[in-house]
Amino acid sequence: MALLTRITGPRDLDRLSPEQLDQLAAEIRTFLVDAVSKTGGHLGPNLGVVELTIALHRVFESPKDRILWDTGHQSYVHKLLTGRQDFSKLKMKGGLSGYPARAESEHDVIENSHASTVLGWADGLAKANQILRRDDHVVAVIGDGALTGGMAWEALNNIAEAKDRPLVIVVNDNERSYAPTIGGLANHLATLRTTDGYERFLARTKEILDRTPVVGRPLYETLHGAKKGLKDFIAPQGMFEDLGLKYVGPIDGHDLEALESALVRAKRFGGPVIVHCLTEKGRGYQPALQDEADRFHAVGKIHPDTGLPISSSGADWTGVFADEMVELGREREDIVAITAAMLQPVGLDKFAKHFPERVFDVGIAEQHGAVSAAGLATAGLHPVFAVYATFLNRAFDQVLMDVALHKCGVTFVLDRAGVTGTDGASHNGMWDLSILQVVPGIRIAAPRDADQVRAQLREAVAVEDAPTVVRYSKGAVGPAVEAVRRVGGMDVLREAGSDKPDVLLVSVGALAPMCLEIAELLQAQGITTTVVDPRWVTPVDPALAPLAAEHRVVVTVEDNGRVGGVGSTIAQSLRDAGVDLPLRDFGIPQRFLDHASRGEVMAEIGLTAPDIARQVTGLVSTLDGLPTENAEHAEVASGRD
Repeated sequence: MALLTRITGPRDLDRLSPEQLDQLAAEIRTFLVDAVSKTGGHLGPNLGVVELTIALHRVFESPKDRILWDTGHQSYVHKLLTGRQDFSKLKMKGGLSGYPARAESEHDVIENSHASTVLGWADGLAKANQILRRDDHVVAVIGDGALTGGMAWEALNNIAEAKDRPLVIVVNDNERSYAPTIGGLANHLATLRTTDGYERFLARTKEILDRTPVVGRPLYETLHGAKKGLKDFIAPQGMFEDLGLKYVGPIDGHDLEALESALVRAKRFGGPVIVHCLTEKGRGYQPALQDEADRFHAVGKIHPDTGLPISSSGADWTGVFADEMVELGREREDIVAITAAMLQPVGLDKFAKHFPERVFDVGIAEQHGAVSAAGLATAGLHPVFAVYATFLNRAFDQVLMDVALHKCGVTFVLDRAGVTGTDGASHNGMWDLSILQVVPGIRIAAPRDADQVRAQLREAVAVEDAPTVVRYSKGAVGPAVEAVRRVGGMDVLREAGSDKPDVLLVSVGALAPMCLEIAELLQAQGITTTVVDPRWVTPVDPALAPLAAEHRVVVTVEDNGRVGGVGSTIAQSLRDAGVDLPLRDFGIPQRFLDHASRGEVMAEIGLTAPDIARQVTGLVSTLDGLPTENAEHAEVASGRD
């Protein structure tokens, strides 16, 4: 790492010769494989942008020039070149974020890692430069997968409006987002990749015509003037130029000289320019190149030599859903699946293998996916739209106005709900319950274990006149949590064992084991507790109010934001039923959470069994009229900050 360790900032690149730059690129790839194999992270995307990132930082002067990344998972090389070379705690508490982070560096602009937003950011920054008469450059790096998102095209439409407003758009075209990019845009970019470029054709034509006396030069100028028609014929990038965007490319994204030349030309142009770069995801690392599924898009800890995982975590929530979807597909021909460019991450790859004609990958376009699902349902099918919980936020209006208003039987399966931890603020699935519970007619299930994932998924797809939601956590799924009896549609997981129990503890989803632990800790303090899993948190089961009335206090525990969460909804339902009881709701405080492990985040926000048991003990003591040193701490531990 002789060269890499000498790079403390982007301007250190200026002193390197072409040979040294090639050496630096090789050192960066070696560093990435070694470092990310120890921590896990987005390996494949970063191996593909090494030369592109070097070229960007040589041509532009960050942070004066703003270099924006969409999505941010391809920013590891950018971090290395801007003085952040300690990857020992990547995505861990106190270490580097897996995405750009303003707290880390003045070179980072956008932290949100939800795709397709960068062009909107760039448009705003470029407009500000124009108004404030700044000579800064704005560079937006967008993966071809992110160009499948509608927001990107809304932004392009606005960017193209100002022909004299400088803005450089770098399309990092590796034919993939997670998996291979799909759709009409992907086909267009593929055409550009596989067709002989206009510039090569024109150069050859000029060479021939230069040998032709008298008519050669005028004819060449005529051909050059007819560039638009020729380009449409030879390499149809006219789609971009029709929008009013200058197009440069396609460029070999691993040829530093070609990249720098193209970026310099784009920088000098006084308007919006698209620089189309062809890169190879996973470049330089054979195990990644051999991974056809996603080219090591994101990996856990792996053996650097083989790319094989160091350990297996056993069955996970996604895998349980994946297997059950295949079973449902065999039983019901009307079941179809939708994914937003994440077939494998959400577990629909198995369904696709068995029923390829019944899977629709809409690209990074959750809004379109939800509306398309409404159309499928209206035509008599039952779509299952599997998506990370954090990404369904983007399609709220479509869930509300297209699916729910039209009473369409669509099932949304939300993976990685609750605290996900290491991916940071934008990936925690902590808003879905708050957002979705306001949708009229919606039904939301929160399974506590693998058995309930299977059972509640089946219950969800049986509903044909309203949207249904099944949400579950990230990672390994624990052992089954058995119910002792059923009350209405709810499962009682633990009986209080007394005629007038103290606490009704309402457990939401995967937090059931923790809630049972809380009950044990309360029992040690002489506090009797009934633990109930509502299974379907929305609508609130009518049997909950009578059950609550048998207790002195109600406590809810959920891995969702407290504002508008399950606790709030249950409190309202108890008031409506005339059940006047103290209620304490424990959940995620309404703030963005820093990256760390799930356990560390839960401890930080007070969402652990000892923290909650201590506060409930204080609450019950207060009801008994007894002094308690814990009462003053109740607000903090319940998530209020």
